[in-house]
Amino acid sequence: MMLFTEVRGLPVVPPDGAGPLGTVTSLGVDVVSGCVSHVWWRGSRFGRETALPWDAVGAVGPGAVRVGSAAADESAPPSHDLLGRRILSDTGTGQGTVLDVAFDTRTARLLALFTTRGELSADRLLGLGDYALVVRAA
Repeated sequence: MMLFTEVRGLPVVPPDGAGPLGTVTSLGVDVVSGCVSHVWWRGSRFGRETALPWDAVGAVGPGAVRVGSAAADESAPPSHDLLGRRILSDTGTGQGTVLDVAFDTRTARLLALFTTRGELSADRLLGLGDYALVVRAA
């Protein structure tokens, strides 16, 4: 298990072990499956963000994100970072803000969201957009 905040800022290392390709900026999430779908990284401070599908990730550890392929996913959905995202229930009630997300590094399955109002089960996720993360009311 790792937290999104632990992955953000890690170097993205190519399969040949050469120098890092860049640094992780965020993790994309597919709320329907409840899994991490993409790793977003940037090669330089002013470079363009690149999305790698989770399938291209070989391993995630405390020192780096190792990728099996550095091929960018041009069809990746826009990156909606969960960290700092407002949370609304499906009835429109505010549920706080996402502080961090725990996930399984082998399966990419989201385990829990840590919010300004406590822990939220990942199975309550319904949708994610520009404005908010929508969750099933308790």
